[in-house]
Amino acid sequence: MKPKRGLMLAGLWLGVIASALAVVHTTHRSRTLTAALVDAQKERDELRFEQERLLLEKGAWSAYGRIEQVARKKLNMHMPDSDERVLVPEQ
Repeated sequence: MKPKRGLMLAGLWLGVIASALAVVHTTHRSRTLTAALVDAQKERDELRFEQERLLLEKGAWSAYGRIEQVARKKLNMHMPDSDERVLVPEQ
């Protein structure tokens, strides 16, 4: 019966070693994935901040006062006088 006992003991030791290696691998993988998650969340937060900044900038650039200022200064546009207006009849 001793050979069976020794074989069983060796099998248990192999199981313990395999289980320990699996725990080490799983722990390492978990830490790696957690670090990647933290990096992705940081990038997400930075992109949200950038999006909010761009939306504010877009709002500033598309304000009616800004558009009118650019139209007058850069495009030399002006409000038409009454003699410059042309009415188009409806059909």
